[in-house]
Amino acid sequence: MTRQVVVIAGPSGSGKNAVIGEILKNHTNCARLVTATTRAARAGEKDGVDYHFFTQEKFDEELAKGNIPEHRFVSALNTYYGTYLPALEKALSAGKIVFAQVDIIGAKLLKERYNALTIFIMPESIEQFKARLRSRNPEWADKEFNARMRITEDEMRLHSPQYDYRVVNADGKLQETAAEVMEILQKEGYNLK
Repeated sequence: MTRQVVVIAGPSGSGKNAVIGEILKNHTNCARLVTATTRAARAGEKDGVDYHFFTQEKFDEELAKGNIPEHRFVSALNTYYGTYLPALEKALSAGKIVFAQVDIIGAKLLKERYNALTIFIMPESIEQFKARLRSRNPEWADKEFNARMRITEDEMRLHSPQYDYRVVNADGKLQETAAEVMEILQKEGYNLK
């Protein structure tokens, strides 16, 4: 079976979006999984491109139909996010290698259903990551910053060992990190074009 699904995970601010962006820039047969959310679109965001923007009712309806097999609720944002199967199936049937940014629950589901390769993007060190997160989000109060750091430390300690690969994304080394991920994909039988 041809492998077409790749999970790129990691803490918020680890660079997973940037790594996926680098790969998509260079490979036309790759696509990003567009997930479903109940949050409103921000300025410049497009439905079906950035997210599938659903009302709570529509999200619940798709959930009931089995079209959202895994989801999470972010209480701080009062928002649901979930893997939207119709979008995934459409990309797969178009022959795309699909990159999914999901948490450990989504990673396990995609591994089980689609034989997904799972890669966890790690910061170089907790200290370096703290500095990166702080400089990216100076508006965060200490309480929010500390809560995010606890989540990060949990993800690195508890979740990262459950992924097939862990790749360090050091500051200023995005191209090298993306190249390492592409090497892993080729080694694992993904046909990047």
